[in-house]
Amino acid sequence: MKIIALLNLFIFSATLAWSQTAQTVPFSSDRWEFSGEHTLEEYKGQSAVRLSSSGAYLPDVSLKNGIIEYDVAFTSDRGFVGAMFRMQDRNNYEEYYMRAHQSGNPDAMQYTPVYNGMAGWQLYYGEGYGIPHFYRFQEWMHVKLVIADSQMEVYIDNMNVPVLHAFELKREPAAGFVGIYTFIKDAYFANFTYQSVENPAIKSAPKSFPAAEEGTITQWQVSNAFGSQQLENQTELSKDFKSELNWQTLDSESSGTVNLAQVSETSDEINTVIAKFTVDSDRKQIKPLHIGYSDMVTVFVNGKAIYGGQRNFRSRDYRYLGTTRLHCLHLFAAKQRRQ
Repeated sequence: MKIIALLNLFIFSATLAWSQTAQTVPFSSDRWEFSGEHTLEEYKGQSAVRLSSSGAYLPDVSLKNGIIEYDVAFTSDRGFVGAMFRMQDRNNYEEYYMRAHQSGNPDAMQYTPVYNGMAGWQLYYGEGYGIPHFYRFQEWMHVKLVIADSQMEVYIDNMNVPVLHAFELKREPAAGFVGIYTFIKDAYFANFTYQSVENPAIKSAPKSFPAAEEGTITQWQVSNAFGSQQLENQTELSKDFKSELNWQTLDSESSGTVNLAQVSETSDEINTVIAKFTVDSDRKQIKPLHIGYSDMVTVFVNGKAIYGGQRNFRSRDYRYLGTTRLHCLHLFAAKQRRQ
């Protein structure tokens, strides 16, 4: 999504109060709904389903907190293999996935929220989101997800030590259905089980992200999505254009991040929003503004474009992810308020 920043300057508890018995759902069951190519096969001694850039869903499940387990096997070819939970629909859910081709690298696996069909992997990476892991290829690996309110632990093979602790799930905890998927690769799944547990035990020590630094913009006014062609080659934003848009308030996370995928679904034609805030200054001064973004951004100050940049995935080399990195702009703030 292209982002336009508009500034108007003037300056363990392990007690299980309720638990559902773990349910195994064979892939031959008509409870599963499949999207894309899939076949039921025997693989390495297991009755399995082979997914080929496709998904499998259990729409009759309602799981908020609990445990999901499955066996998975795949090659080292590039691709993504994962699980979806708390699914409100096929475009809104929490997601955990494994990157076979990044085995041993910092982004070998990752958690991300998905809003309106858009994963936030470029915003959410590093501690609390992803971790290095070495996979065993073309062999069965057992995966266990423990989901408890705003936390998730991931276990692979060793069920005593979690490999990943996602200690701040981004979506509001809500019961939803579950699923598995592959993207641009084949993978085998077997022995899928789920269990609703009110208070599943989290072994990892409690942790949280640091509070927002002083000066962080904590609230933005964000427009509805529109086509980027409306601003093509534009160096100024007119008041008339802004007045035609619908606005909502989005709070930033402690990192200062605002996930604009929350606004609406997008497409090749509808792919841009305006995010704006106002700064008041009691005198003339120059202040640095640190901004980070993924994909594309244009920064307008008092309606005039002062910066533009692109950080698209693979736009610079084959390993360039386009993840958020801070850039510093120096802005002149006038004493009086100007629109």
